[in-house]
Amino acid sequence: MTTTNAQLDALAVFSHPDDAELTAAGTLLKLKSLGYRTGVLDTTRGEMGTRGTPEGRAEEAREAGRVMNLDLRLNLELPDGHVHVTEDARRLMVRVIRTHRPKVIFTQHWDDPHPDHAATSRIVREAARLASMRRYDLEAGQEHVSMPAIAYAVFSRLVVPSFVVDISDFLEGKMDAIRAHTSQFYQEGASEPATRISEKNFLDQIEARARYVGSLIGVAAGEAWYVREALNVHDPIELLTRPMNIYS
Repeated sequence: MTTTNAQLDALAVFSHPDDAELTAAGTLLKLKSLGYRTGVLDTTRGEMGTRGTPEGRAEEAREAGRVMNLDLRLNLELPDGHVHVTEDARRLMVRVIRTHRPKVIFTQHWDDPHPDHAATSRIVREAARLASMRRYDLEAGQEHVSMPAIAYAVFSRLVVPSFVVDISDFLEGKMDAIRAHTSQFYQEGASEPATRISEKNFLDQIEARARYVGSLIGVAAGEAWYVREALNVHDPIELLTRPMNIYS
């Protein structure tokens, strides 16, 4: 795992290489365009995946990170298929949060059907709180931090989003970042076993999903997020009069 101490504005924490791309690449690209420092933390190397190798997937993740213009990409190297909310996992996550001090963490929903995804969400939530406790993990010699805000992906569950990010200008870049994971998606004549995400029309479905989510706010493409806490709105007039399609 990279040891650079770069501080981040936004950190996307997802279980497997390609999860962040499928779910959050548009948001990360938009944030980068706005001048924010962005990073991705994959919690596993994806070694249990049907297609590809850990080494190959690491190279694909690096290329996808380049496409997303990330400031940092890390891997926690938890065992794929065996991500659990353990003290070791929480401690590792706390150390990443304290090192890079993200203001916002984007992660998976705690009720995601994939057990690694659900566990990653819980690890993030618990570690974010523990990172703010002065006496937790004193042996690491790190300063405590303010608890970052956490936004959960609206992807595998029918959850009403708290907000939608307009990624209309970044949909092509999102799809390019996804396609960087060449081992995982459709390739004509590929010899590896077929999977749900390697079906020929899967990436068309991902693009259609982004366009549907965008339609909820009257734009070409979007990514949906859910937050558990009430949002602190500085200017409700500005918020509620942004251009959008509302049918009432």
